[in-house]
Amino acid sequence: MPKLSVLRMVADAKARIDTLEVSEAQALLYDPSVVFVDIRDSSEIASDGTIPGAIHMPRGNLEFWIDPTSEYFKPLFARECRFVFFCSADLRSSLATADAQDMGLKRVCHIAGGFRAWREAGAPIAASPRPLSSI
Repeated sequence: MPKLSVLRMVADAKARIDTLEVSEAQALLYDPSVVFVDIRDSSEIASDGTIPGAIHMPRGNLEFWIDPTSEYFKPLFARECRFVFFCSADLRSSLATADAQDMGLKRVCHIAGGFRAWREAGAPIAASPRPLSSI
């Protein structure tokens, strides 16, 4: 039996991170100081779409893209933006948000219920993410 279950890790993360309801996230959709970050796999985005204007950062790249000492660092994460992470249901984004916060990303949160809740709320959906180079 594992010493720490994934559900316990998610619960611990959720207890210390900021969470937006879908309606709160929708209100930020066209705010130029907010970047939506889709951490789902490419296959999930291809089949379900994404939030309009979101960038794609595969979950496995998170620490490397955020750390300024990494050769894979993306300068976007040094900007004074608010980052809104999301995954399919909100489990991966909870962990990703906590990790990003632990790495020093100050204005980071995630969407309660993830992309599934976004879609169920009838919020807008785009076919594909925006290229990181466009930001």
